[in-house]
Amino acid sequence: MKRLIAVLVLSGLTAQAQTITETFGSGANQFTIEFVTIGNPGNVADTTGFGAVSYSFNMGKYEINRDLIAKANSAVGLGISLFDLTSSGGNGTNRPATGISWYEAAKFVNFLNTSKGYQAAYFFDGSGNFQVWSSARSSGNNFFRHKDAYYFLPSVDEWYKAAYGGPNGVWYNFATGNNSEPPAVSGGTSGAVYGNQSGPADVNNAGGLSPFGTMGQGGNAWEWVESAKDGINNTTDENRLFRGGSWGVTGSISLARGFSFDNAPTIEGADLGFRVAMVPEPSSLSLLLAGGAVLMAGRRRKRD
Repeated sequence: MKRLIAVLVLSGLTAQAQTITETFGSGANQFTIEFVTIGNPGNVADTTGFGAVSYSFNMGKYEINRDLIAKANSAVGLGISLFDLTSSGGNGTNRPATGISWYEAAKFVNFLNTSKGYQAAYFFDGSGNFQVWSSARSSGNNFFRHKDAYYFLPSVDEWYKAAYGGPNGVWYNFATGNNSEPPAVSGGTSGAVYGNQSGPADVNNAGGLSPFGTMGQGGNAWEWVESAKDGINNTTDENRLFRGGSWGVTGSISLARGFSFDNAPTIEGADLGFRVAMVPEPSSLSLLLAGGAVLMAGRRRKRD
């Protein structure tokens, strides 16, 4: 298991700007996913009512691309189909994986977990039908996610915080750390990919970063989140939320923090994809606690 920690800053017991790269599969089917740490645990919700998260977690820096789906399909026969982007700039391997239903995204996430020996996040019965977990196995009142899952689809609050929040607790209107409309671009590392572009950009070339360091949460492709429309994850086929806008929307309103859509979890939108989230890395957390203890000991020595 490969961990790359770019920067670890200790302030009391708080880690910031942490980047983790996870490796999955083997041989020709090996691939990696890069995550950034979403800190500032225990923040209050935005005025929209979204974004309160009591814990630190890790969010995929980029949207899941077509190559990752192809390799997971090849590894274990997931059978996930993708939308043909031939008329939208081509089916490059680093384009966002779109045309994926919520159920297919959940099955991909399950593969991430089980391929490493972790608990599957989502419950599909022997016939492949999605079911909710029992209260003993669910993550609190979230009956979609297993309490022991390592990788998962971000909840609406997790997604919202990673997109519009910042380490200092400030909220922004757009997922590029701006309160004014970002310029519409076809690709690059500034602005956002929207404005009726001819197609999506590669996931690592999809506009400016959020304050926490994610890319493309505004524009490029809509993204499924884990949460149901009513905010109560307890019914198998209830509509799921998706957020963030896409390359084909004309105005920036769909990219803004107050805007979301919902649809049935079977829907496969041509510009609808997803990204993956992850719990904090236990070894990093141990390192953090050890570092905090060293820091506190040093402070005591100075006082003595």
